[in-house]
Amino acid sequence: MKFATRRTAHRDGELLIVSRDLSRAVSARDIAATLLDALERWDDVAVSLAARYAALNADRANHAFAFDPHCCAAPLPRSPQWCDASAFLNHGRLMERAFNTEPIPDFDTIPVMYQGASDDFLGPTDDVFLPDETHGIDFEGEFGVVTGAVPMGVDARKALGHIRLIVQLNDWSLRALGPREMKTGFGFLQAKPSTSFAPVAVTPDELGDSWRDGRVNLRLHVQWNGEHFGHPSGSEMNFDFGALIAHAAKTRRLSPGTLLGSGTVSNADRSVGSACIAERRVIEMLDHGAPATPFMKFGDRVHMVALTENDDPESGDAPFGVIDQTVRRTHQA
Repeated sequence: MKFATRRTAHRDGELLIVSRDLSRAVSARDIAATLLDALERWDDVAVSLAARYAALNADRANHAFAFDPHCCAAPLPRSPQWCDASAFLNHGRLMERAFNTEPIPDFDTIPVMYQGASDDFLGPTDDVFLPDETHGIDFEGEFGVVTGAVPMGVDARKALGHIRLIVQLNDWSLRALGPREMKTGFGFLQAKPSTSFAPVAVTPDELGDSWRDGRVNLRLHVQWNGEHFGHPSGSEMNFDFGALIAHAAKTRRLSPGTLLGSGTVSNADRSVGSACIAERRVIEMLDHGAPATPFMKFGDRVHMVALTENDDPESGDAPFGVIDQTVRRTHQA
């Protein structure tokens, strides 16, 4: 199944079921008012949602309409919990080499994860308002999963069975603010503004062979101001999503609607480019002694779309839709 959230006066919006080709949608509010409502009552509503999804794809759904991502909020406009990992070790190792920092203890065996803000996610075409260009504005292309209820102490293999949905996201970062916050030992706060999401969340079966071994085996095509920036694959994720869920649930339960991110999609093959500016800058430091690529400016635009391994950005199938956003200066309160 494929879901989106239409923006309404209610902050959690209205749950939509979206056709497989993303061309049509139909409201599901009579089954579940919001996506969070559906996740909290999944066993009770999944059959009805699936029946309406089948009817929509067969062009038999009443009151269907053309799907417009511009009317969408994030699939989950807010979540009980948002945890983001660094599951692509290539990215972390590049950072260590560039800055000559001590390796993170157990980096290869225990996932690195922080808990971010989950009260104000951004939709796929929302302008991104930020206060200052000198904060080092950066995009970070990632994949993520949304869970049902997860028991404390679940093992990694069983954790995969608690995944309800898969999402594509942009975990915005303010690189100039990160180092001080990391040194405090308390993790990110100001360095991590609201995260953005592609319009459509999909059940794992919708990805077919592109969902393997708890990983999203799709290429994440990133453009910055209309120029190709990278197309790394999610297949090189060192910790799969089962391992990330098990890590988050080691000492506590996870509520339905919990979101877990993969961290920046990063591949060892440098020819595929990167999914964030910081990684490109690090490679420039390693190769040339200093970074050459600046961070984002107000008015800059980022475009992200996940496609199958062999598709190009012009013709490929995009199961999550597209993130297409512009950075703007916020109006000070």
